Amino acid sequence: MTRPFELYDLRVTVERIEGRSVCGLSVGDYFELTESSRVRIPPGKHFCMYALSAVLPLLAAKQRQLAANDWLESDSLVACPDPDERLIMRIERIGKRTLNSDDLT
Repeated sequence: MTRPFELYDLRVTVERIEGRSVCGLSVGDYFELTESSRVRIPPGKHFCMYALSAVLPLLAAKQRQLAANDWLESDSLVACPDPDERLIMRIERIGKRTLNSDDLT
């Protein structure tokens, strides 16, 4: 039985750094989450695992269409937990794709 559903592909971009960059990220650095679970980082780049851990819990919800009055539908900024860095990331939807639930776990 084919069970199609839609998910958004996402890009998480460093929007600003209000402190000092201790993890080596710069404004404009990003990673993408595509095809439900594939994380892509541009060649030669990295993404701090602590910044990634801050944004990770929100990604599954941002992949889905939420109710218009849901706070996560309109909020898209996430802060890294490092207080010296104060790195702010933006989650944006960059595309929508149809997937088949039978192809995923």
